[in-house]
Amino acid sequence: MSKLHPLPPSPPPPRRLARTGARLVCLALLLAPLAGCEIPGLGPDARTLQREAEAKAIGGACRHALRGLEDCFTLNPKAGKAAIFAGWKDMDLYMRENKIEGAPSVLTQLEKPAEPAKPKPRRNADEAEDGDSRSRSNRG
Repeated sequence: MSKLHPLPPSPPPPRRLARTGARLVCLALLLAPLAGCEIPGLGPDARTLQREAEAKAIGGACRHALRGLEDCFTLNPKAGKAAIFAGWKDMDLYMRENKIEGAPSVLTQLEKPAEPAKPKPRRNADEAEDGDSRSRSNRG
């Protein structure tokens, strides 16, 4: 029994091949100017990238200042927590690899505003001790 082999496909007629090639060349020429272009609105927003970079810098600064992540999150509520963590982690790795000691933060706790000084009670001339204070009326 002999196996029947299918015939190889016949090449397309020359006119058809020329039309397909011309279409590909035209399409390539039309798309070539767009190859290096950035289409507005398709890339990430510049403000978002800036906020993320600032949050990473905040995280790195917190790690260098020997602050914990929770303190860093509390002190910077508007910054993204994931970016703060990424910056903290990157700085931690960098400091360990280069054997860098952190610098303690000068701002360890948020200080409460000082309470106004209470006025001292005034003493009368009768209550004065052995001439500590004289009443103005006794000056003569």
